[in-house]
Amino acid sequence: MVGRRSPGRQFGWLWAAYAVSAYGSGLGFGAFGFVAILVLHSGPTEVSVLASAGLAVGAVLAVPLGPWVEFHRKRPVMIAMDLTRFAALMSIPAAFALGRLSFTQLLVVSVIVAAAKIAFNAASGAYLKTLVRPGDLLVANGRFESTTWTATALGPPLGGAAIGLFGPVTTVLADAVSYLLSALGVRAIGGSEPDPAGIDAPRLRVGDLLDGWRYILNHLTLRPLFFNTLLVNGLIMATEPLLAILMLGRLGFAPWQYGLAFAAPCVGGLIGSRLARRIVARFGQHKVMLTSGTLRACWLLGLAFIRPGVAGLVLVMAVELGLILCCSVFNAVFATYRLEQTATDGVARTLSAWSVSSSATIAALTALWGLLASITSPRAAIALAGLLILTTPLLLPRHDHTHSASGSRRKPRMTHLNSSSD
Repeated sequence: MVGRRSPGRQFGWLWAAYAVSAYGSGLGFGAFGFVAILVLHSGPTEVSVLASAGLAVGAVLAVPLGPWVEFHRKRPVMIAMDLTRFAALMSIPAAFALGRLSFTQLLVVSVIVAAAKIAFNAASGAYLKTLVRPGDLLVANGRFESTTWTATALGPPLGGAAIGLFGPVTTVLADAVSYLLSALGVRAIGGSEPDPAGIDAPRLRVGDLLDGWRYILNHLTLRPLFFNTLLVNGLIMATEPLLAILMLGRLGFAPWQYGLAFAAPCVGGLIGSRLARRIVARFGQHKVMLTSGTLRACWLLGLAFIRPGVAGLVLVMAVELGLILCCSVFNAVFATYRLEQTATDGVARTLSAWSVSSSATIAALTALWGLLASITSPRAAIALAGLLILTTPLLLPRHDHTHSASGSRRKPRMTHLNSSSD
């Protein structure tokens, strides 16, 4: 029997801040696309550029933020990134009210939000590792994961209703306010946070930008997990716009049916994230990560066989339920493992490098799969993604390399930026 233990009051405030921003993002899901289509009358090419270019450019701009975050106190960074996103997003309804909104502004805001998100997540992960006891990391990550799926289930349908009732920029405004509330929640955590490693922030050199990637690629277990998660997440996200085209266009599903097909299965995320701790306690961390990581690759191909009508809707919901259930277990266990295997003074750089790579991969694969769909068909492109993702379990680590024969941990070192005097 696994005993229940609270990660503490301070974590409660961090979780509350995460929850309010997650629900804000859920409400604002696809908001930029809605604004581009309904307000600026943009075409498919512009909407695709908005979705992929903003993510890719934001990832590039976030590259130097990882080392910068590493050597600054994390709570002020998190608050600053929340306020940055609040200000950037608030510029959209302000420009709309003045009749000055443009596609360029949407693109710039999407870039700022993407870069700030990477920096916030890097700081948040590093702060979480110092905030809760090591034994509570899986509990904390499980709560974050369950909140994500709840927000995903409830946010987009409510956001769609809000757009219909109050106009296209309503959800952008709600998303902006959520970041302001998140900043207040992070500030309410309280307590003192010492300067990282007790040293002043060093000057950044070009070579230091690669520290996070060096650490990942030199780690025997994180390295295969890195490539596995990049491909799995990239292939899943690349099929989302294609499935929307297929369901809402050629197969004739109503928008509410499309929303239901992805909202209802999110209950699997709640179940998986809640079960993760008990499953790990029974079967072990590595076995659960390997099994759930393998199973999450088995579902995507099913979306290529969708047909019109109730049977097709049920198929999508069943596939999404299985996919989300497996992903939620894997994500909670994997996020905990990654924090455990990263030196405290390198968490921000490692998480930043991971997020930058993930964003760039998703942007590239989304653009590539859009091109494949235009050459072949959305169904064929989805099928290809489903076949390719079946190979990704080969990248999962078959053995746990975190301990040597003597039982000591085997981790690469994380260098300090400019630790020596010039």
